[in-house]
Amino acid sequence: MRHVQLRAFHQVALSGGFSKAALALNLTQPAISDQVRKLEEEYDVALFSRRHRQIVLTPAGQRLLSVTHRLFGAEGEALELLQEERSLRTGALRIVADSVHHVLDVLTAFRERHPGIQVSIAQGNTGSIVETLIGYDAEIGVLGELADERPFEVLPLNVSPIIAFAAKGHPAAARPALSLQELATWPLVMRERGSRTRQLLEQRAAEQGVALSYAVEAEGREAVRAIVAAGGGIGFVSAAEFGEDDPRLVRIPLGGPPLLMHEKLICLHERRNSKIIQAFFALARSLRG
Repeated sequence: MRHVQLRAFHQVALSGGFSKAALALNLTQPAISDQVRKLEEEYDVALFSRRHRQIVLTPAGQRLLSVTHRLFGAEGEALELLQEERSLRTGALRIVADSVHHVLDVLTAFRERHPGIQVSIAQGNTGSIVETLIGYDAEIGVLGELADERPFEVLPLNVSPIIAFAAKGHPAAARPALSLQELATWPLVMRERGSRTRQLLEQRAAEQGVALSYAVEAEGREAVRAIVAAGGGIGFVSAAEFGEDDPRLVRIPLGGPPLLMHEKLICLHERRNSKIIQAFFALARSLRG
């Protein structure tokens, strides 16, 4: 088994095709195809199912991908260790977050200390953030509750109650608080399935025997804010993420016991020794006291 064969397989699996893998590795498509073919022939195993010009990992391919994730992740850590002196002067850090508000102070401090590191931030919900980290498509995640913390290094960030919000001219905007029973009489704008905010609301509503009516389901917090601001209904967010910079919106507390969002900073256990990840977690710990 050759390293180049595993690298070719790994990149094809990540890219979803031989052409994209060839571009990523700066090789020709025939060269990539040949490496994968040799790997399959040598061990008499099919790693990809090729149908209708699309490739799909076979069960054996899926198992091998989980191994190559660890293999090339460890290779990256080894390279970073060898380049330790410059690892915090250059490089990249990918963060996927349900809301960047929870780490703005950490991000600002990190950029001041390590200006040579390029930081990219993507938005996601709890489910997609976990998938992104497991798929090695980001180093750090920021999210609410985790169903299974075992694969992750976890650092608590903050606790914030869920609130409702509406457009300033909405009839509910002047209310001092809204119960779930009252919310059931209004059109609601909800995040997509997988959102922790939505899960907590639905759980509390089920406990109280309340049926919430969703007028609109929108993917992403900014989409919800835009729809609510246009008068499309009442939305929900954690108080820490609401912000006060949009004069179109009014926050409305929820009645009853608070629904608390526990935000966490996470990374895969197997990647926690990365110098960049360590530096970001250390800053977060120091700023949280």
